[in-house]
Amino acid sequence: MIRIIPFRPPNIEPILVTQMPFSKSYGGTAGFLFAFFSIVIFDALAGEIGVWTWVTAGMYGFLGIWASYYFKNKNNTSLEYATFAVMGTIAFDVVTGLSIGPLFFQQPFVEAFVGQIPFTALHLLGNVSFAFFVSPLIYRFVIENRKLETSSLLSFLNIQNA
Repeated sequence: MIRIIPFRPPNIEPILVTQMPFSKSYGGTAGFLFAFFSIVIFDALAGEIGVWTWVTAGMYGFLGIWASYYFKNKNNTSLEYATFAVMGTIAFDVVTGLSIGPLFFQQPFVEAFVGQIPFTALHLLGNVSFAFFVSPLIYRFVIENRKLETSSLLSFLNIQNA
């Protein structure tokens, strides 16, 4: 929903911030699928599916897999999330920012590189800030919240497990 807010700064989005605690808890497949389909569904609803959709979705999916390995033996701390946000954001922006324009739209590489610098700076600012403050809260209040477990939800809805 944050991605559809009008007039928000570019690259201020919660995908990586949400993906990290979920990848830590549920593994790489869940991390991949969450991010991949977040991008694909958003682009489909916006009517803007293109080559960028698949590169971006694939790269975010890769970050979900990477996050599951990175956080495997890490604690739920702001510093760990911020550290991964730096590495993940730079990897994401290098792959997506330096490939899509030059490879698919004949953009000169130097132009893509120079234009990527302020773009990545904003992306880092948003991701690291959100990762530091929000990711640990998502883990604590969503993932560790027993009331949000499937069995609790089914019980609340008065549905019996088959």
